[in-house]
Amino acid sequence: MDRLGRRIKQAGTNGQIVRDRGYREMGKVKTESAQKNAANAITEGVIWKQLLLFFFPLLFGTFFQMLYNMVDAVIVGRFVGTEALSAIGGTTSVLINLFVGLFVGLASGATVVVAQSYGAGRSRDVEKAVHTSIVIGVLFGLLMMVFCLLFGPGMLRAMNTPESTYEEALLYLRIYAVGMAPNMVYNMAAGILRAAGDSRRPLYFLIASTLSNIVLDTLFVVGLSMGVSGAAVATILSQLLSAVLSCLTLMRAKESYRMDLRSLRLDVPCAGKILAIGIPAGLQSMTYSLSNLFVQTAVNGFGTVTVAAWAINDKVSSLFWMIISSFGIATTTFVGQNYGAGRYERVRGCVRQSLLITAVLTVFLSGFIVLTGRYLYSMFTPDAEVIALGEHMILFMAPVFITYICIEVLAGTLRGMGDAFYPTVISVVGVCLLRIGWILLAVPRMHHIDTVMFSYPLTWTVTSAFFVVYYLHYVKKNGIAGK
Repeated sequence: MDRLGRRIKQAGTNGQIVRDRGYREMGKVKTESAQKNAANAITEGVIWKQLLLFFFPLLFGTFFQMLYNMVDAVIVGRFVGTEALSAIGGTTSVLINLFVGLFVGLASGATVVVAQSYGAGRSRDVEKAVHTSIVIGVLFGLLMMVFCLLFGPGMLRAMNTPESTYEEALLYLRIYAVGMAPNMVYNMAAGILRAAGDSRRPLYFLIASTLSNIVLDTLFVVGLSMGVSGAAVATILSQLLSAVLSCLTLMRAKESYRMDLRSLRLDVPCAGKILAIGIPAGLQSMTYSLSNLFVQTAVNGFGTVTVAAWAINDKVSSLFWMIISSFGIATTTFVGQNYGAGRYERVRGCVRQSLLITAVLTVFLSGFIVLTGRYLYSMFTPDAEVIALGEHMILFMAPVFITYICIEVLAGTLRGMGDAFYPTVISVVGVCLLRIGWILLAVPRMHHIDTVMFSYPLTWTVTSAFFVVYYLHYVKKNGIAGK
């Protein structure tokens, strides 16, 4: 009887094991099916329609990111003064962009690795990439915070920050540094979601973060008269909100990109792949900011009015950068998934149509900025001298935005295919070294703000030409060029 009972029990156990395996296999099939359907949104259909469907949430997200940054400038400029505006929008802004450029570049490494694995249906690789990316985000965020706190004063001094704005600039930079880890984690989490074809929820998180920043800016700067420190505290609290929302979304996901806190660990081979793309991409982003350090140093030599006008010009130009950066992200994700799925004809189609769409949008936007520049400037400051100089800057810069679009689209394409090294080399030479050389050699001889501004169309045109030549060589060499 005991033997019979054991056999019955064993049969029941085996049956349960079979059923459990069946349920797991069914769950796996459902997950892989859902993943395949999500990937098909990018790997199938009309290219320009899928690009725009993915692009517009990114565009609106970048718009809210721009609005997020503009809120600090508008409130500080209106309620604190021109010197405070120069403190957060001049040298400090350039330094912050230097770090953010690294964050975005590292996040693009995660985006590419996740997108290629997701497009190819490799669920296990997606899981490794997700958890490794978040760990990398935390570690690099903390590392950059320490670096900024230790070397921030020296960098501000080295950039010839005006004495009248130095103390407030340093205060803003130090407070902002505390929020670098949440900022890095948000960029990683948002990059993971976009890699899986979800560009909407990162948009929602940016909207929530922007609204939070507006409320907190008004409370701290206007209501509590905290000045520059209030703007900085509002910024890092808003960044923390977006990081928390993004991580909660990953934790509640049902597909392979779900994040489990217990599984957070650094997978060394996966980290190597992410960093192999992310570090060069981050360095590429940093080259722009690094060269702008020299530009800002030259601008600082023209006085507070020029610094304020240049800071506002940066905010106004964000209308262009939000479009071009959104298309760069869309292109990287689109190419990453299609390249991972072996759909090379769609990779080529993405490049052609992205260039066409960005060119049309750039021409339209440049005209809009030229026509409305004076009114846009008056939003930030009532200072007539700053507004007049700013209008001159806009008339000089806006018409030459078109020379930049090849850099963003082709760099995004090459990253999506896993090549980040040579795009970085091109950017370092064409953008960074050439611009720094121009600032050091030409500006002392022709000491005028126009000489400084000319460094942008000069370097954009040369670098675009390099990217076109290298892209054509790369696709031909790797059998992607087609017939």
